[in-house]
Amino acid sequence: MKNTSLAIGIDVGGTNTKYGIVNHRGDILEEGEMKTAEFPTIESFVDGLYDHLKSILDKYNKDCNIKGIGIGAPNGNHFTGCIENATNLHWKGIVPIAKLVGEKFKLPCVLNNDAKAAALGELNFGAAKGMKDFIMITLGTGVGSGIVVNGGLLYGDKGNAGELGHTIIRPGGRLHWSTGLKGTLESYCSATGIAITAVEMKKDSKEDTLLKNYDDKDITSKVVYECATKGDALAKKVYEFTGQILGEALSNFVMFSSPEAIILFGGVIQAGDLLMAPTKKAMEEHLLITFKGQVQLLFSELRFADAAILGASSLVWG
Repeated sequence: MKNTSLAIGIDVGGTNTKYGIVNHRGDILEEGEMKTAEFPTIESFVDGLYDHLKSILDKYNKDCNIKGIGIGAPNGNHFTGCIENATNLHWKGIVPIAKLVGEKFKLPCVLNNDAKAAALGELNFGAAKGMKDFIMITLGTGVGSGIVVNGGLLYGDKGNAGELGHTIIRPGGRLHWSTGLKGTLESYCSATGIAITAVEMKKDSKEDTLLKNYDDKDITSKVVYECATKGDALAKKVYEFTGQILGEALSNFVMFSSPEAIILFGGVIQAGDLLMAPTKKAMEEHLLITFKGQVQLLFSELRFADAAILGASSLVWG
């Protein structure tokens, strides 16, 4: 029926861009993806996005009202509609993506930070449904976050609040590959950081480990996970170390906003209890007694690609 409203949700990642068409109930009716890095300019990316979505738009425009487009992207500023100096994207500087997409599709377009969009997806359709105070931590290529306080996203003065992945958790520690900061949460607890930890531990270890079957350049967080599930002691130590750092950071975040829950999302959480157990232990150890046992630590209930798409589409509903 023509009065049925739908929204397009787009999740722009450093490697892939995922998109879906979503109804009010959070059902993703169609979805797909394309390679972000194949488009050298933002203009060619917008053209490519239109080409991918045109057949879907034509299909649903016949019987439904496409209300608008929501985009989640690294360093996406909700206030300006621009991606601003994203370290994990190859388009540098200030990128007016919402304006360009809106003009190309001739639809209203709203932008938000990808982690904030994922938090909205979890708030409306996932583990945080009904919560008014929670923190969403995305553990993927980088570490992002969305902070919900009193039922609304925390934006801050310029729209950039919640860059918890770039907080310093090990002063003077590991040099971040893009920002130049030392000792940030992202440099240890992202998929990239886990791989670096594994390489460092393999180099320093004299024990037998499956990780020694791989060249350093071939060690990824997926490789670490596969080795750990086979019982490899050193791979398990990588997760213990990562969980220790993550848990310490989460204890700081708890004491900042006193959330009902912290929800972990992203590819890294596929490690399950290998990561969750040391994280929860370290978090509880570093909390003031007021907060001990008060904050749920949960994995996202949404399929990996869905939270960002659903969250981005939620921007359209307002």
